[in-house]
Order: sequence, then C-alpha cells, then structure tokens
Amino acid sequence: MNAAIVTVGDELLMGDTENTNATWLSGRLNERGVSVERVTTVPDRLADIARVVNEYRAEYDAVLVTGGIGPTHDDVTMAGVAAAFGRDLVENAEALDWLTEHGGYAAAELNDGTAALPAGARPLHNGAGVAPGCVLESVYVFPGVPDEMEAMFDGVASEFSGQVTYTEFVAVDEPESTLVDRLGALREAFDVSVGSYPGEHVRVKLTAGERGEAERAAAWLRERVDPVEN
Repeated sequence: MNAAIVTVGDELLMGDTENTNATWLSGRLNERGVSVERVTTVPDRLADIARVVNEYRAEYDAVLVTGGIGPTHDDVTMAGVAAAFGRDLVENAEALDWLTEHGGYAAAELNDGTAALPAGARPLHNGAGVAPGCVLESVYVFPGVPDEMEAMFDGVASEFSGQVTYTEFVAVDEPESTLVDRLGALREAFDVSVGSYPGEHVRVKLTAGERGEAERAAAWLRERVDPVEN
C-alpha cells in the first residue's frame, strides 16, 4: 500500500506553524507497512486542494488530507475535496446526528456548514473537537489540530496496511563522505535499503523486510566503522 499526505494551510507555508502532522502521519503509516511517497503542502485555496487531491487519488492507494476543515472563512478543504470528485458539498445527516447526540451540541449552537461533507462521504466523528472528517473512496480528510487529527486517524488506522519492515540504526563517528564505499558494499551483501543522516554524528538507517536481515546488516556495519561511544 502506498500513500500521499496533503497538508493544508497558509500558516504552514508561511512558517507560522510547524508541520508536525505530516511527520506524525508518516511515522504511523510506516509502522503499519504503508509506503508514504509524497508529502505536499498547499494553501487554503480551493482550486489547489482540488487539483492535488485529484492527481494523487489517481496515483496512490490512499490520500490523507489534514487541515482546513470546519465552518470558518478559510476552511475550504472539504469543498476542495468535493470538487476533486465532482460532487456537491452537502450537510451530512449522520455527522450532524453524532454532534447533537454524542458531541453534546445543540443544533442551534453549530455554525452553518459544520456538518457539510462531500456528497456520499463517510463521516469520521471528531471525539476531540467539533468539525468532522470524512472518507471518500481512497481519500481521508482529517482536522488540522494535531490532537483531533491523531485521535481521528487512530479510529481508522486499521484501514491502512502493507509490508511491515524492520529497521536498525548505526551511529557513526565519521564524516558521511567517508562511508560511501562501505555503504555500497553493505548494499551488495544484504537485502536492505540504506539511509544516512548527518548531524552531530551520522545515523545510518538500515531497513529490511525481515528482522534478521536488518540485524545482520547492522552488525556487519558496526564492525567496519568508528561507532559513536555511548
């Protein structure tokens, strides 16, 4: 299973808000064996949302959209997703019933459009907030507030699955450029993907489809590098 993540919000593009949702979702999907192949941020602009969602739903098994839902002036994500499918945005009776029966809201307290979803969408109830999310075919729409998004995703996490992988990290006390030959030899000797991430020291990430292969590759590499002392 592969997936694309679309985060919506002018505040993300201007640097006013850190895009923690993309990182969190990528981690949770990876744990379930789903390959995240795109992370894209778009502004609060209906046409941009519709274009990206329409493109990605044709290319990936699942598209996860987060941010810009609700009844305020700059929340246009639901309308953008509806446009991507050529559908109208309509009040969802199930979402409205949940808000009044389980969410503790009277209908008169809810702003117009709170329960508006693309026609035919399956609502995702928001136990940590107000605005519902939804699922439309392979597109999942979540709130942008991290606590709300995380709780809503957990409710549908079982719908995402793939080939679970196993990862080992090796911390190396050498410049990344000196490791090229040894990492090349590692790839030839083991069935692993290799990533190297410089920082205070170099972290080499080894990922395999079988736990033992990742462990053997890590042991091989530790014998051939200067390890970071704990």
